[in-house]
Amino acid sequence: MGKGFFNVPVAKNEPVLSYAPGTQERENVLQAYKSMYNSKIEVPLYINGKHIKSGETQTMSPPHDHQHIVGTYHTANKTHVEQAISTALDARKTWANLPWEQRAAIFLRAAELIAGPYRAKINAATMMAQSKTVHQAEIDAACEFIDFLRFNVQFMTEIYADQPKSTSAAWNRIEYRPLEGFTYAVTPFNFTAIAGNLPACMALMGNVVVWKPSDSQVYSAKIIMDVFNEAGVPPGVINVVFGDPVMITNTVLSSPDFSGLHFTGSTFVFKELWKQIGTHIHNYKTYPRIVGETGGKDFIVAHQSANPKQVATGIVRGAFEFQGQKCSAASRAYIPESLWADVKSYLLEDIDSIKIGSPEDLSNFMTAVIHEGSFDKIAKYIDAAKNNADAEIIAGGSYDKTKGYFIEPTVILTTNPQYETMCTELFGPVITIYIYKDEDYAKTLQLVDKTSDYALTGAIFSTDRYAANQATEALVNAAGNFYINDKPTGAVVGQQPFGGARASGTNDKAGSAQNLWRWVSPRMIKETFVSPTDYKYPFLG
Repeated sequence: MGKGFFNVPVAKNEPVLSYAPGTQERENVLQAYKSMYNSKIEVPLYINGKHIKSGETQTMSPPHDHQHIVGTYHTANKTHVEQAISTALDARKTWANLPWEQRAAIFLRAAELIAGPYRAKINAATMMAQSKTVHQAEIDAACEFIDFLRFNVQFMTEIYADQPKSTSAAWNRIEYRPLEGFTYAVTPFNFTAIAGNLPACMALMGNVVVWKPSDSQVYSAKIIMDVFNEAGVPPGVINVVFGDPVMITNTVLSSPDFSGLHFTGSTFVFKELWKQIGTHIHNYKTYPRIVGETGGKDFIVAHQSANPKQVATGIVRGAFEFQGQKCSAASRAYIPESLWADVKSYLLEDIDSIKIGSPEDLSNFMTAVIHEGSFDKIAKYIDAAKNNADAEIIAGGSYDKTKGYFIEPTVILTTNPQYETMCTELFGPVITIYIYKDEDYAKTLQLVDKTSDYALTGAIFSTDRYAANQATEALVNAAGNFYINDKPTGAVVGQQPFGGARASGTNDKAGSAQNLWRWVSPRMIKETFVSPTDYKYPFLG
């Protein structure tokens, strides 16, 4: 029962710590990393607030040291998934009716736990288990996750405050109910923040969740649940199952109480899930909400007026941070002839200085790709480029999986704008560059727009405002997040809401109120103060 109109703390972006030599945060994260690396953990399923050990386990190893085992995790069978669904539905009876400020307090507490006592732990887990550098872990597992939790609470209050007009005769009000039934979160390996936000934002709005994390992100998913438990998320509200994604998904989507999918992953899988939901549509009690952010073939376009050093820096950071394993990573670039010599010089100089190795060595800019399947796929495309007349590798091109899944930052120069690595998402540290004639700028913009099925991120570098505007208009449908004179990665919650269209997803903009709107079902209530007693209207005479 409401007893006041409550104001929540004003959301502010969490400051990114430097981890410079001599800082306390550097010492803390390295200490946490060493402790995790030198010990083994056991990760159970988490259902109805209980740790469930199925007895069927898989091992966890750092991608940069794949023979070293840091723990095991238990995998679910169908009975476990059915149990997660039933316990979520039971929990909904009380969770959906909990006052909103109580739900808000839980997730605000979670944000402060990550900002404080869990910061080193969640960053170290992301460094070790997902092979992120300390900077990439900090901006992801700590800062972005904190931002999601804080800003989502503020966005929730803004949604609740959106009310219809009333008159002296009737009071009109809208309540924002959670979806009827339970929701399903499917999360990727590459961002700990995304993995935590997808179930958390739905739960914040009063929903109950079955969460299936990536098998390559189990270690930090365990830390996320530790945070949620300490913050006070009640049993059954967020249930975590690991294992066979097909079995888990088939079980979830066959339930008539399924009411929503929150997904981040591959385009192919998302389309298959959408199709599967469609085949079950007559069985559901409600029309499920479907929200997905998928792949990208993200671009950088340089105009002849661009600063060559800025372009080169945008390519290096955009393409090679976290080994290119971001859906927003720059993987194709279009450079004018007049600029290419300078851009190439700066680019090769930067790449030559990049160090690769374990994230425990904080001087490394890059580490390993996530697993052997990814490594083999990327290596195949690199080898193909070495033997194709349309392509030339001008930097990198080597790889080694003896100890870890290491691939050099690789630049492919192509004379064919439709060469396969200009069109196919690789999800690795490879960028392909096409050189265009300066006078073909307008044609090149059309080429950029038509080359890819994706439309996630893209960037234009230009000091000519007319040229920047021309690109902004020509590429209006080519990117859901468009950057002017910056790399096409690094969206910040509350500043650059993130998502793309076309094959890149439903563009429901994580990091904004637009996403949270998808997880509520509004109910309109009209209360008339003095009800009429005569059915006859004046026009009847």
